[in-house]
Amino acid sequence: METISWADFEKVELRAGTIVAVDDFPEANKSAYKLSIDLGEFGVKKSSARIVELYTKEQLLGKQVLCVINFPKKKIGPFESEVLTTGFYRENGNVVLAVPEQPVPNGAKLG
Repeated sequence: METISWADFEKVELRAGTIVAVDDFPEANKSAYKLSIDLGEFGVKKSSARIVELYTKEQLLGKQVLCVINFPKKKIGPFESEVLTTGFYRENGNVVLAVPEQPVPNGAKLG
């Protein structure tokens, strides 16, 4: 494992946001959803997330998640993902979302 400095960590913009829309993403190579996430002052951003095995669309609506908002946009087929929705991989490859334990303002920075 490589050690990083506090300054390196501060460069990562990890922000809380609320999922406001969830759409199927049939064009993705692996099962995924297209998420719209309200990040407060940063606006509503799009993200592709391979989380269909553990979450229904109904479970995701209104859920707060942690996103990296300062990565470059990533083209995934016909979709442009603007932020990275974070989570933890289980041994079987399923992703468990990283979420705030209690509600926080949209756009709040993890620090």
